[in-house]
Amino acid sequence: MALHWKLVIDSRNAAALADFWAAALEYEVEDASVLVGRLLAAGQIGADAVVEHRGRRNLRGYAAVRHPDDPFDEVSGVGRGRRLLFQEVPEEKTVKNRLHLDLHSEPGGRDALVDRLEALGATRVREVDEGPAGHWWLMRDPEGNEFCAN
Repeated sequence: MALHWKLVIDSRNAAALADFWAAALEYEVEDASVLVGRLLAAGQIGADAVVEHRGRRNLRGYAAVRHPDDPFDEVSGVGRGRRLLFQEVPEEKTVKNRLHLDLHSEPGGRDALVDRLEALGATRVREVDEGPAGHWWLMRDPEGNEFCAN
């Protein structure tokens, strides 16, 4: 049986990075409000473990995005498919990623994709043209994580 997985990305501001990647990928930010409410009511967490972002309650230090067509648990809000989880860590990013996302546009749409990503807060690093092997932009998200836009 195939395993379920998620990609976990360290961040300084999980909610802001989730907002960026949800917009970049056209995903949805997961809503954990129901789960957080139940955990608070049961006394399993205190108010200090909760943060509110864009009118939703979430566990402090975490935010996730999921593909809008994939199933999700209605109680926890956790996606059961394509999913990115952002967790806050105390240190800044200091070196090149060992793992990155490649975002693929529609045929002929690379320039429009790169422009849209820049408008969301990404920055262009370098254009790469490898001829038949591909043509893409190396970019950085708002926290400096590298990714490619094809």
